[in-house]
Amino acid sequence: MTSAHSRFASLSSDELTTLVPELLLLGQLIDRSGMAWCISNFGREEMLQIAIEEWMGASPIYTRRMQKALRYEGEDIFTIFKGLQLDIGAPPQFMDFRYTVHDRWRGEFHLDHCGALLDVEPMGEDYVRGMCHDIEDPTFDATAVATNRRAQIRPIHRPPRTPVDRSPHCAWTVIIDESYPPVEDHPHLATIAGTKAASWELAPIDPSDDGQSDYSGPLLADFDFAAFSHSALVRMADEVCLQMHLLNLSFILSVSKRAEGDLLREICTKQLIGLAGIAAERIHKALKLPAGAEGVLRVLELHPMLNPAGYVEADIDAGRLHVHRCASHDDGAWISLCSPASVQPLQAIATAVDPHLEVHVTGTDTDWTLELQHSDTVATVPSEVEVVKFSGGATWEFESRKSLPLTVV
Repeated sequence: MTSAHSRFASLSSDELTTLVPELLLLGQLIDRSGMAWCISNFGREEMLQIAIEEWMGASPIYTRRMQKALRYEGEDIFTIFKGLQLDIGAPPQFMDFRYTVHDRWRGEFHLDHCGALLDVEPMGEDYVRGMCHDIEDPTFDATAVATNRRAQIRPIHRPPRTPVDRSPHCAWTVIIDESYPPVEDHPHLATIAGTKAASWELAPIDPSDDGQSDYSGPLLADFDFAAFSHSALVRMADEVCLQMHLLNLSFILSVSKRAEGDLLREICTKQLIGLAGIAAERIHKALKLPAGAEGVLRVLELHPMLNPAGYVEADIDAGRLHVHRCASHDDGAWISLCSPASVQPLQAIATAVDPHLEVHVTGTDTDWTLELQHSDTVATVPSEVEVVKFSGGATWEFESRKSLPLTVV
């Protein structure tokens, strides 16, 4: 199945250089939105299992997709580290991975800043251990398995931090050894691999475009988005949106083992409302988009919920957004939670841009039209969005960095 022309192609290279790291960060915030509702419905221990199943069911698929798209497929440490730099589980700077390479089969990384840790430390040691031990142990290996099944990622030190201000926040070894037992796939992986999102084909990168068209060269300390061509950045943006869809589909699969019917839909909708609102706010601010209806429609056009084009069939005409039945409906992805009877995620997007705009949706569950109308009443920020704003990622500001190649030490 092939995507339509990318909606991100309308952006300049400078705008894409700003947007792609934003999209990676937004992928990290999916869990900041969703896990709160898992805790309240199932408790902390079940939330941990949902997170493990969610990441193990999605990350090997989207990691291989990005390897193929940017032509850095391989089986060594360089490939694993490149993959982490383009993974919504490790957004740049917010999760500040620093890499050391000893040779093709041995390396280390540490986090000078872990935004996820700083989010959970105020919640207490049990939550820290849950994230940094229970979740990380299986999910790090599941990410590495996309490159080499005999890779093991093991802690040198990790939180709870002793002393409490210890830096770096954590440090890990990465070793590939033929004597290690191969990592097994999580049972959810086969289900997610069968979705249309997993096999969705995107337009290839144009190698004649100015700038780098792939990441086949040296591993860089910091991924240099500005060095890449417009075509490559468009592909990255679409791939990162698919990463988010795959993670969300894996989240839905995991929650569906514990809830069904109205409760399942309620939890998944709350997750979407939170992510939709914070994504709209950050995209609007990062790209300095206009206010009012024009700004809302432009944010919708670039929002991960509605991308990549083709996987989500939508168009904007005469100040209205039209959505049509498509592959994302078949998968049960985010857009399937939006309809004339469920406008809250769409309203969260509009409110983030202009709280004086009301969303009105007409049509069927899968074919509908959105119109925006001015209201004298100021809409309040949904509680689901306020939950995500407890994360430092909601207000994170990226800094400009020089990128240097990493060599064997």
